[in-house]
Amino acid sequence: MRLGVLDIGSNSAQLQIVDVRPGAPPLPAHAVKEPTLLGEQILPDGSVSDEGVERVAKAAADAVAAAYRHGVDQLYPFATSAVRDATNRDDIIGRIQQAAGIRPQFLDGEHEARLTYLAAHRWYGWSAGRLLLLDIGGGSMEIALGRDADPELALSLPLGAGRLTRAFLDHDPPKRGEVKALRRHVRETLGEVVDRLRWESVPRRVVATSKTFKQLARLAGAPPQSEGPFVTRELAIEDVRAWIPRLAGMSAAQRARLRGVSRPRARQLLAGAIVAHATMSALGVRRLRVCPWALREGIMLRHLETMANTGVALPLQPLVRMDGATVTPLHERGTPE
Repeated sequence: MRLGVLDIGSNSAQLQIVDVRPGAPPLPAHAVKEPTLLGEQILPDGSVSDEGVERVAKAAADAVAAAYRHGVDQLYPFATSAVRDATNRDDIIGRIQQAAGIRPQFLDGEHEARLTYLAAHRWYGWSAGRLLLLDIGGGSMEIALGRDADPELALSLPLGAGRLTRAFLDHDPPKRGEVKALRRHVRETLGEVVDRLRWESVPRRVVATSKTFKQLARLAGAPPQSEGPFVTRELAIEDVRAWIPRLAGMSAAQRARLRGVSRPRARQLLAGAIVAHATMSALGVRRLRVCPWALREGIMLRHLETMANTGVALPLQPLVRMDGATVTPLHERGTPE
């Protein structure tokens, strides 16, 4: 079976297509990335501008068209916090449905944390022991902790790099007072959950997912993505600490010229680094490993478990295109015009 997962996020709509069968890992077939850049289009009232709505609708439509071309049998389209938390999210979803013929679903933060943990746990296997997962997205940060396939603890905090950049870093480069206020806010927010995490005992392995950690690891000298997923990539707290003042002294355009840093994410990288450092420091993490699998792989793995009748339900349903009153499975349709 060919499975597609469409992740509509703050920076892009990413379609990942894999060939799946029970008992085997999801094997990559194609990947499509269409820019949304919603972080640049969020208005003071929390809504996405008309330009942003049109951009995300076009990105979703292009990704769905690619799913048709590549013969996807089932498609899981979902939107993360940039759309989920927008005050005009119903208008955004309606416009996506009109343009792309699919209606994205939402995952709450806890489900995102659980599915991302599942992917990381499956990647490292049972030998990983007690595993702590950290993921810094555009709108939220997910934390999960456990030993088994399902985490014992899964949390979502409003500490996304894009959200914090919009809330605290008004200038480019930011002013010293803005950075100080952001650090204080992150520490206070983390203080609500640090005691709980420490109570749950020390993990044997700490892993991180998301572009923020991947870019920070690359700045610290980790191998580039072109070397593949099986290369070890690690990030030490000392490297994050050293990069924060350097990033704070740069404009977004200057950061975009650094190795491994993409232009759409350059402005929010400083906020992501501050969250990463504060979290690692609060939890006593000196070094972590960057995991190549994350939320999209977690959705695929949960789908495979559902196919195998494990009784574990995926909190998303595969969607089909609505053509008038007729529902047509993806594999029976041709490419939309």
